[in-house]
Parts: sequence; structure tokens; C-alpha cells
Amino acid sequence: MQARIPHSAVLATLLALAPLAPAQAHDDNTGYPPAGSAAATSAVNSVNSNLPRFPVSDLSSQKPAKPAAKGAEDDAFHEKDVWGRIRSGYAIPDISNELVGKHVNWYATRPDYIARTTTRASRYLFHVVTELEKRGMPTELALLPFIESAFNPQALSSANAAGMWQFVPGTGRDFNLKQDAFKDERRGILASTDAALTYLQRLYDMFGDWQLALAAYNWGEGSVQKAIKRNQAAGKPTDFESLAELMPAETRNYVPKLQAVKNIVANPAQYGLNLPAIDNTPYFTAVDKTSDIDLTIAAHLAELSVDEFKALNPQFKRPVITGDEQTKILLPKENADKFHLNLAQWGKNLSTWTTHKITSARESISTLASRFHTTPDVIRQANNIPQKTALKAGSTILVPKLSTSASIDIPAEVERTATVAFEAERERSSKAGKVSKTSYKQARSDSKAEKSSSHKKRHKHDD
Repeated sequence: MQARIPHSAVLATLLALAPLAPAQAHDDNTGYPPAGSAAATSAVNSVNSNLPRFPVSDLSSQKPAKPAAKGAEDDAFHEKDVWGRIRSGYAIPDISNELVGKHVNWYATRPDYIARTTTRASRYLFHVVTELEKRGMPTELALLPFIESAFNPQALSSANAAGMWQFVPGTGRDFNLKQDAFKDERRGILASTDAALTYLQRLYDMFGDWQLALAAYNWGEGSVQKAIKRNQAAGKPTDFESLAELMPAETRNYVPKLQAVKNIVANPAQYGLNLPAIDNTPYFTAVDKTSDIDLTIAAHLAELSVDEFKALNPQFKRPVITGDEQTKILLPKENADKFHLNLAQWGKNLSTWTTHKITSARESISTLASRFHTTPDVIRQANNIPQKTALKAGSTILVPKLSTSASIDIPAEVERTATVAFEAERERSSKAGKVSKTSYKQARSDSKAEKSSSHKKRHKHDD
């Protein structure tokens, strides 16, 4: 029998794999509440309630960004670092008003926040800028995650927008970002970036104006269209500044925030800031996964910490990485070489997990733990099952592999359809298995909010 990793030994590691709570998803020391939250709206309203409006030139005459010229990708490598590539590709007209100044001041007086955010960004910016250049899009759009998530792929807003680019569940599905019990591609670096740039380009094609496209990304295209029609009916201009008074505070501040970051990146020394050098070379490479592999084992073979592995592969929600040959993991290049070398010498099981479907309400977590030679806490952590809850019949959960199933991968159909449903233990015992009114399905945690706004594209205030 091949050696197996004791599941009790990885319990501490599994704690790191649980999804972050909304309040913890954003950088806790930014001074800004999570985007879309009531606190954020209240805070921005209190600041802006007495701010005067500053007229700017009509921006409705923006021209489409030109496609990248032949050889532009090669020319991009002439820059010393990625910041230079971003600066050289600025193409969205500037705005200058008091809101921009307010946000520039906020960032300029928080060098520690800038350092943390740009350090996180250093993993992803080369890829994002390269994708923008391929599409001929303005390179300052690479700074948008600065506003959306502080470049934290684990960020989660109160509107259930997730990932570096902050997709809500419905919009994520519109752009083919898979969301199931095992992964959430709204957090994945490659998939979410492709979806975000596709969405932004579609919005630009709709409005012919990058500032309005950005407003629509935050507020929803339907809301922007209604605002445009309202101003047109009143004989007023329809550029971003002219529509701003019709927008919620978050959207009214959205483009000025991006402009503030754009100004700082253009000349950080002017604001007394230093940006970390980001080499103008790829940070990561994609590695094929040929069978199920535990996340901890993958990190070990790559000689990476679990935190660093998760930073590049945040879409994986469970302690085992499942999926077919199209599933890839991202690793720094030198660690990819180590991964292949160590994998060839591994000689043990790559995955220590399989699935089990609950067929009877009598299957408690305690009895399952005993049956699969583990502890209740390991099962709860692996499946994100809260304490004092019981599994409902029909749930599909992860359990440790027994020797008889050591070489069998989790079927793709199970991966796509698995759900975990649970209810309070006291209600289960008192109602003999009847469905509780307070029970819910983890895999559909976006249910009520999303169902009430299934037509919405971004945040909960979209029309």
C-alpha cells in the first residue's frame, strides 16, 4: 500500500483554505470599507455631501483605443519594468476635480497601504498588462483591481462580488466563470482577467467612452443607459462628469479613484511614494494537472508555502484540486521546474481525498469520521461545514480516501453537480429530518440576493 498523509496532520493547513469572511476579504487597514457595502456608501456620502462640482471638458468625443501595432508585444519588453509599460499605454482622457484630489491625498498619505497593494499586484500585473496590449485596450485598466479589491483575489464584497475583478455570481456565469463546490473561477487569475477585459471592451463598444464603460462596470449598463436617456431628454451632456450627479456615491467616486491611482503611478515621487520594481518578465507559468492532487501536496512539490500557492491559484475552494486535463495550476517559473522534478520522484498518492454522498439523515459527521478514519473537525474544515450543523441527505462531501479508492479521481460529473446542504442540529433532531425553514445550501449562498436581481450585472444598486 502506498503511503498516505494523515488527515489530522493537515488540519491546521485546512484552516487556511476556508473562504474569507466578507469583513476580512479586503485589506483590513485600508481605511476604506468593502466596495458596495452600506458602510462604504455612507462614508463616501458623508465626505461628498458638501463638495462643489467642477465642470470639465466634454469627454464624449473619445476615440476607440487602437489595436496593438504589429510588434507592440516585443516593444513592450523594452521597458525596464511593468510600471513603465502601464504609463506608456495610458489612453483614457484625464479628469481633474476635487474628488480626484481627495483620493490622491488618501493614497499619498498611506504609503504602507500602497506598499502592500503593489506588492500583491506584482504577481499579476505583467499578465494583465500583456492581455490589455494584445487587445489594444488602455493599459491603465490594469490598475482597476487597485480600486476593486486592492489586488486581493480572495476579496468578497457585501454584494457577493468576488475576486480581483469583483464579479457577482450571475455576471460571472454570463462570462463562463465556473462556480461549483470545488472552485470559483471568479477568483482565478487567468479566467477572471479574461472575463473582466471582455466585459470592459463590451461596455466600451456599447458607450463609446471608457469613463462611461467604467461607470457601467461598477453600476451596471442598464443604470448608465437610463442616466444617459435622462440627460438627453433634458438637453444635457452625457459624459461621465455630467452624469455623475445621477450616480450613487460609489460610482461617482469610481472613475476619480482610478484617476488618482493613475496619477500616482505616472509620477510616484511627486507624492512622496515609491513603487516596488516589477520585472518586465512573466511572474508565473501554467502547469498541467494530470490527476487529482491535494493542494498541500501541490504546494509542497512546488516548494512554495500554501499562502503563496493560494495567491496564484485562489479559485480552488477545497483541499483537493480536481478537474480534467484543462485544469491548470499557476506557479513561478523556477518553482514549476521544481514541481516537475519533485513530482517525478514523489512515488506516493497525489490525492488523499474522495467524495461521499449522504443518503440518509442518520449519517452524522461523527459516524462519517469514524468510518473514514478521521475526525469530525477534519470533515467540517474540508467541506466548510459550520459547527452545530448536520448534513442533509443528498449532500456530497469530501472524505479521506480509503486504500480501496486510492488511485481513483473524483469524476467530473460529481465535481460539476456536488452540493453541500446542512441544517441546525437541534432542528434536525426535533423535526426528525424535516427540512428546516432556516436551512440553506452552501453551494447556492448567493441565492436570495441574486434571485431578486438576476438581471443585474454588477452591484446590488444596479437597475
